[in-house]
Amino acid sequence: MTAFDHQAFLKHLTSRPGVYRMLNQSGDLLYVGKAKNLKNRLSSYFRSTALAAKTLALVSRIQDVEITVTASEIEALLLEQSLITEYKPPFNIMFRDDKSYPWIYLSSRDEFPRLAFYRGARKKDGKYFGPFPSVQSVRDSLHILQKTFRVRQCEDTFFKNRSKPCLQYQIKRCSAPCCGLISPEDYADDVQHAQMFLDGKSDAVMTDYANKMDQASRAMKFEKAALYRDQIKRLQQIQERQYVVGKQGNLDVMAVAINPGGACVLVMFIRGGRLLGNKAFFPKNRREEAQAEVLAAFLPQFYLSPGRDRTNAVTGSARATDIPSEIVLSHGVRDRLLFEETLGRESSHRVRISNRVRGHRKRWVALALTNAEQSLGSYLANSNNLQRRLSALQEALALPSVPTRLECFDISHSAGEATVASCVVFDQKGPLKSDYRRFNIEDITPGDDYAAMSQALRRRYTRIKKGEGRLPDLLFIDGGKGQLGEAEKVLEELQIAGVQLIAVAKGRARKAGNETLILPGGQTLKLAADNPGLHLIQHIRDESHRFAITAHRNRRDRKRKESLLEQIDGVGPKRRRALLRRFGDAARVQAASAEELAKVAGISSLLAEHIYTSLHNH
Repeated sequence: MTAFDHQAFLKHLTSRPGVYRMLNQSGDLLYVGKAKNLKNRLSSYFRSTALAAKTLALVSRIQDVEITVTASEIEALLLEQSLITEYKPPFNIMFRDDKSYPWIYLSSRDEFPRLAFYRGARKKDGKYFGPFPSVQSVRDSLHILQKTFRVRQCEDTFFKNRSKPCLQYQIKRCSAPCCGLISPEDYADDVQHAQMFLDGKSDAVMTDYANKMDQASRAMKFEKAALYRDQIKRLQQIQERQYVVGKQGNLDVMAVAINPGGACVLVMFIRGGRLLGNKAFFPKNRREEAQAEVLAAFLPQFYLSPGRDRTNAVTGSARATDIPSEIVLSHGVRDRLLFEETLGRESSHRVRISNRVRGHRKRWVALALTNAEQSLGSYLANSNNLQRRLSALQEALALPSVPTRLECFDISHSAGEATVASCVVFDQKGPLKSDYRRFNIEDITPGDDYAAMSQALRRRYTRIKKGEGRLPDLLFIDGGKGQLGEAEKVLEELQIAGVQLIAVAKGRARKAGNETLILPGGQTLKLAADNPGLHLIQHIRDESHRFAITAHRNRRDRKRKESLLEQIDGVGPKRRRALLRRFGDAARVQAASAEELAKVAGISSLLAEHIYTSLHNH
C-alpha cells in the first residue's frame, strides 16, 4: 500500500475555512473535521512528534483527504455536524440524540438572570436557545454575549456570596449585579437585548443600539456612544446568515473550472436544504473547451449513463442517487430544455436547470466554484502530472536534461499607472511561492513595457549575481520579440550564460492553446494545444499574470486615498452615514454580506448587491 503523500497535498492546500474528510484505502470515510484554516489544521496531523495514540492510528489509515471550502468557520462547523450525524465516521465522537447537544440557558425567573452553558434534559425553569452543534460554538457565543450585554454567567452559589465585584467586572464582562452596581431595571434591559438577539431579533437590537449611540453622541456623551458602537461591532461577529442549512429543497450545484491542461467539474449535493458534501470530477480535456461545453458534455454522462450509480459526494462509495428537482449550474448550457425534459422522464418528476440564480443559490454556486478551483489546483499540482509536463517540455525544446527551475516575468499597469513586474518560480514540485518576487517600477515613461521589463530583469539578476538566489534553467517572458530582446540585452550586460530564454506570445486571438514560443535568434515554435509541456508554460505564464495583477492593484489602491464607499455609484452621504451607523466602520461594511447590507434603512436589495459587488471587485 502506497503511503499518502501528505507533503504534496499540504503544499497546495488553501488556508480558507472548510471541512475535511479522511478516507482509507477502500474509500471508506474515517473522519470528518472542520477548520478555520484548512492548511494549518491538516498540517497538525502530520507532525513527527506530540501526536495522540488515536491520531496516530487515524493517520496510519489515511489514503486520501477530500475538502469542502466554506464561506466561514460557522458554516464549516454546521456542515461538519451534518456529515458526522449522517455517516457516523468511526474516528469521530458521536452524539446519540438531541439531549447530547449543548444549549444556552437563561434563568429568566431570577431577579438577575444568568446566561449559561447547558446540556441535558431541559426541565429547569427558564429559556433555552439552541441546540448548538458543538460545545465550542456555545462557549464562543457566550464569550461574545458576555462582552456585549454584560449579563452574569456565574453559578448562583457564587453570585449570592459576593461582597465585592469579581474579575469579570474588572475586565468589563459583567455589570456586577451581585454588588448592586447596576439597577434591576438597567440589568433587565441588558437581559432583554440578549434574549432578543438569541431569538434572532438582531435587527431590532442593533437598531436600538444605533439609536442610543446617536442619542449619546448628541448629548456629548462620547464614551457611552463608543460603548454602543462597540456593542454593534460585537453583535456583528455572531450574527450570521444560514447558508449551509437553509431553505428546504433538493438540488445539485455544478461548477466548472478550467486551467491549461485540465478541467474540474464539482458537484455539490444539497438535500432537504442541507449541504451533504461535494465530489470533484476530472474529465479528459483534449482541447481548450469553454466551461459551458464541459458542463454540457458532463450532464448526460453523470445522470444518464446506463447501469451506473453515481458516486456519493462524501464517502466516494457507489450509491444510487435520485435526480433532484433542481440543478444549478455555474454556466449556461445549450440544449437546456432537452436536458430538462430527458431528466424529467428518467426521474418521473419535473427537473429545472438554471444558472442565473440569486440569494442562497447564488452563494452555493460561488462556493462550488471556489471548491472546483481548489480541487483543480491540487490535481494539476500532483507530482506525477508535473513530472510528465516537465519531461514533455524537455522533449519539445530539445533540452539536454529535464529542467528543475523555471522563472517567468510579466508586467501589469493601468494606462501606465502603478506599474509592477512579477517574477514567479516553479521547481519540480510546482509553484515555489517563497521565491516569488514583485518589483515596483519607477522612473520610466508610463506605459513603456520594454523599459519596465528591462528594469525588473536587471534588478532580479543583479541580486542573483551577488549571490542572493539561483539562476533558472528556463526563463519565460510574457510578451513578444521586443520583450525578448530586452531580456537578451540584460543577460548579456550581466554576463549571465546557461539560461534558456523563451518569450510566450499569445497571438492575435489571445486564446489559450494558440501561443507562439519565440527563442533567441528569431526561431519560433508552436506546440499542440494538448501538449503537457505547453500546459506547464501556460500554467507558469498565468501564475505570473495573476501575481502581477494582484501586486499592481494593491499598489494602485494604496495610492488612492478616497474612501471605498465614496467610489460607489448610488451611495451618497446619507446612505454612507446609515451604513457606518449600522456597522461602525468601513471595514465592517466591507465584511458584511449583501443580505446584511439590505437591512440598512434606505438600502434596497438591488443596491445592496451593487455595494457588495463594488467593494469586493475593488
